[in-house]
Amino acid sequence: MVTTQFIPHATAAEDGTPVLVTTTTPAILKKLQNGSDVRGVALEGVPGEPVTLNEEAAYLIGAAFVDWLADKKGKKPSELSIAVGRDPRLSGPALANAMFAGFGSKDVGRVVDMGIATTPACFMATVTPGVAYDAGIMLTASHLPFNRNGAKFFTSDGGLDKADIKRICEDAAAACQAAPDGHAIPLDGDDAVESVPFLEDYAAQLRDLIKKGANHPTAYDEPLTGMKIIVDAGNGSGGFFAKSVLEPLGADVYGSQFLDPDGKFPNHSPNPEDAEAMDSAVEATVKAKADLGVIFDTDVDRSAVIDGDGNPINRNKLIALLAAIILDEHPGSTVVTDSVTSDGLAEFIEGKGGKHVRYMRGYKNVINEGVRRDKAGEPCHLMIETSGHGAMKENYCLDDGAYIAVKIIIEAVRRRLSGGKGISDLLSELREPLEEKEVRLKITCDDFKAYGGDVLEQLKEAVGSMKGYTPVDVNYEGYRVNRDEGDGKRGWFLLRQSLHDPVMVLNFESEIPGGVDAMAKDVVAWLKEKDFASLDASAVYAILDK
Repeated sequence: MVTTQFIPHATAAEDGTPVLVTTTTPAILKKLQNGSDVRGVALEGVPGEPVTLNEEAAYLIGAAFVDWLADKKGKKPSELSIAVGRDPRLSGPALANAMFAGFGSKDVGRVVDMGIATTPACFMATVTPGVAYDAGIMLTASHLPFNRNGAKFFTSDGGLDKADIKRICEDAAAACQAAPDGHAIPLDGDDAVESVPFLEDYAAQLRDLIKKGANHPTAYDEPLTGMKIIVDAGNGSGGFFAKSVLEPLGADVYGSQFLDPDGKFPNHSPNPEDAEAMDSAVEATVKAKADLGVIFDTDVDRSAVIDGDGNPINRNKLIALLAAIILDEHPGSTVVTDSVTSDGLAEFIEGKGGKHVRYMRGYKNVINEGVRRDKAGEPCHLMIETSGHGAMKENYCLDDGAYIAVKIIIEAVRRRLSGGKGISDLLSELREPLEEKEVRLKITCDDFKAYGGDVLEQLKEAVGSMKGYTPVDVNYEGYRVNRDEGDGKRGWFLLRQSLHDPVMVLNFESEIPGGVDAMAKDVVAWLKEKDFASLDASAVYAILDK
């Protein structure tokens, strides 16, 4: 499917068979697993960050994925169809070509290059009638720096889980270990890679959703006429949303920024959680006097919005806004979030008649918990992380930043048609914290999971003697503790382990001035008393040293 001319380190065996002499190792391949994704360093240039996800690794992972997919679908490789999309990262084309070669080594029946795409589009390509590939793969590392890359894998059942990725990485490692001639890998193929972009098809689906949802009485085909909406794509894959979704529906998108894909990400981090990125999007929204601003991450599985007054709506506010919309459509629904959401958000959801489940960090964890509860008979129509990964039951439980934006735009149109207030009016009952802070504590020993678990156990023992503190009844992740701040006010802190890294994350939230400092002081006193030898708590101390 892709011959050796695309592959670095290619050579030929004595019999003339093209081979790839790999420079990766089984250990590196196993470490490429990042939860339910593959992720690694794909480009040189950053000190201390050696390349781990190179063309050879992509080849081996691609081949291993074919074996997994054939088992999953009960098909021969020659009966499979696999499509690959990518974000604008500079390493994307080379990794895609290497992955195509891996497919070729397994004689996959149909391989499609979708070019620049979004993560949700790669999934939708597996369920769209007339397309329905057996699998879609998105090459992306989300908002991470330019030198990183990775892969997200989909079938019509959704994204792969951790166990699936573990098998794929382990199978790739085994193939690397068993490769003949010092890791020489055959590269037989027939160049049969089709170029079939899918992003325009996906854009058409989004346009239809807005038309049907808005149901404009006089401008059905152009329901956004008279509205000014700007898009900040951060030079990722999301620029299509302005030109191929909003503008054809009548929206004025003048003032949108960073729509052109650029793998160097020269303007700001494409990340709706990043303060600089949000400030830039807010500035663009205000400057354009727009009714709404939309900001995406690199691969468009996350988003946030800015209202017409320039108020950013991300994190807890975004969850509250979507919860208000969903609970109006599905009264009583459960809303599953990650562990760091505010107390005010829980009260907001319950006040709207919903049930809030504060679960674990990790978008896949949040989505899977929502799906599990829904299947068990507890209707769950919204699963969303504070990062902006939001999934809805009505949309395949897929975390889709563009779909989130579409839901909010439809609500904005409806309110405009009814003569009501803007979307921020839905947040009028949301109680927000006065102060919040997140710090990261590095664990410096090898067995960081066990060490972090011990730190949490010792915190649990200590809380009982900390005046004014009470543990939260249900903790799905880490240990969350409430603090009585007087006059009906309440703060909290949460200590948890990072999902993948040797780090403990400490979040504070308070409703009074100086509340974060007060909690940090108590936590520092406990840390000094325990004197954890392998826990770098300097970030907590820095709160009080400012």
